[in-house]
Amino acid sequence: MCDEIRIGIIGGGAMAEALIAGMLKERAVLPTHICVSEHKAVRCDELTHKYGIQAQVGAEVFLPHIDVLILAVKPAAAAAAMQESAPLLKEGALVLSIVAGLPIQAIEAVYPEHPVVRAMPNTPLAVGAGMSAYACGTCAGALECTRTELLLGVAGRTVQVQESDLDAVTGLSGSGPAYVFLMMEALIEGGVAAGLKRETATELAAQTMLGAAQMVTSGERSPAELRAAVTSPAGTTAAGLRVLERAGVRSALMEAVLAAAERSRELGSK
Repeated sequence: MCDEIRIGIIGGGAMAEALIAGMLKERAVLPTHICVSEHKAVRCDELTHKYGIQAQVGAEVFLPHIDVLILAVKPAAAAAAMQESAPLLKEGALVLSIVAGLPIQAIEAVYPEHPVVRAMPNTPLAVGAGMSAYACGTCAGALECTRTELLLGVAGRTVQVQESDLDAVTGLSGSGPAYVFLMMEALIEGGVAAGLKRETATELAAQTMLGAAQMVTSGERSPAELRAAVTSPAGTTAAGLRVLERAGVRSALMEAVLAAAERSRELGSK
């Protein structure tokens, strides 16, 4: 646990909220040890009332006192956020960036005296089921890796990768929940069209996807093996899979990952 760590977050959007919710859900960090800087006062009030954290417009008050600074702004706002925060940040504080496409080299140029870690979590962190990949900068050692894994791992799984892999991570697990939600929407609509009540179809679709994912994460068999095991020749599943293959669903999902990864690379090159 890391409840003694003081954390400052610049940016109060969906991913920042997912991080906050995950850490608090698992009681890893005290609410009073989390500070957020968000340019919208209404959003600050919302986060404060919902989670009991400290949220305000501007980071000047908390920057000299935090142990970890989490950059959670949009890529277009990252440069300004870094330039404004660097002079005030506590000596030795870890800079943990979840800004899509922002390379470690660019972050270290602004925070030369600080260890830097670049991470790509996803929104299921909010319910304790997140997937986070991270890469360490030149000044980040074992302590920073451990701290990163504690903060992100309390609400899901973590994996350390090379920075060159993070664009692909963004395309797969970073954007992946949206692909899954789209598939779930389609399954629900199919169930409704087949005669089910919407609430029943929603429960069936959600639990089916959850159960299938848990079978994969158990590590006993690959997705391909599991799919083959449930597909009887000339059966109902085979009939459904033929439709999916003819519609190009497999190819579309692969292309979605590649397109999101390419967009992440484009953001990093600006």
